[in-house]
Amino acid sequence: MVMQDPKGNWVILSDRLNTHQSESLVRLVAEHEGLNEELGVKGKEGILKNMKSRAAFLSDSSHKIRFIYTPRHASWINQIEIWFSILGKKLLKQMNYTSTPVLASFPLGAWEKPGRFIPRRSRWRLFTPTDHESSHVPV
Repeated sequence: MVMQDPKGNWVILSDRLNTHQSESLVRLVAEHEGLNEELGVKGKEGILKNMKSRAAFLSDSSHKIRFIYTPRHASWINQIEIWFSILGKKLLKQMNYTSTPVLASFPLGAWEKPGRFIPRRSRWRLFTPTDHESSHVPV
């Protein structure tokens, strides 16, 4: 992704999964930034010490590659992942695109059935460990 425009700025939205704050990711960003400073030792010192210090480095706004981390319980990111999964299954795998401009010219709304993605009210439920013991289920 970055190699498509190595001189551009990249902002990457990510959840807080440990692979998105890894030592190798910090080293990759540092290399791309041309930083010659010592990164430290994972688990002991410096930027690599722990996930918090690595996340702080990766989200530094002065870097050309910057990560923005969603809140811990950001279930909305799952909805975006679901949408991209549907897009991939319904559109991208069924068509043959010869180039990026051809893909960009395709109207994304054409693959949706009318009314398929109309927002609907959800009934979220929170269950506690004692819910199974009572006859009342919170809604």
